[in-house]
Amino acid sequence: MAKESGIGMSIAVDDSGGSARTISNDITNFDFSTPRNVQVVTGLDKSAEERLQLLADFSITINGVFNDASNQSHAVFSTVPSSSVARTVTITVSGQSLPNETFFNDYAITRAATGELTFSAPGTLTGGTVPTWA
Repeated sequence: MAKESGIGMSIAVDDSGGSARTISNDITNFDFSTPRNVQVVTGLDKSAEERLQLLADFSITINGVFNDASNQSHAVFSTVPSSSVARTVTITVSGQSLPNETFFNDYAITRAATGELTFSAPGTLTGGTVPTWA
């Protein structure tokens, strides 16, 4: 495997009806993380931290340009405030994919002083399935 850029990445997010929508063209940047919780269990007899690895997690924030065309980002995220459904988010790069069931907890739209109309949509893992690249 060689080092690669993120050029050509793809992100699909389910709309509130459960249909996957590839909205990569609307996304300007995103960040995600797949942390593991740890518990410190250091006894008095130790001189260094002792830990147990605990639950896995996933979080993502998708940022992009407002697009209200059919089946694009606004159609996907505009139902976040009015529906309580898990949405599959699938990140794909170089033939590798990371699908996760995600709750989005906000759909924030910003109109900058210079005229840009952008959005931000943060989400977190639901359903208890460990984030796994395939």
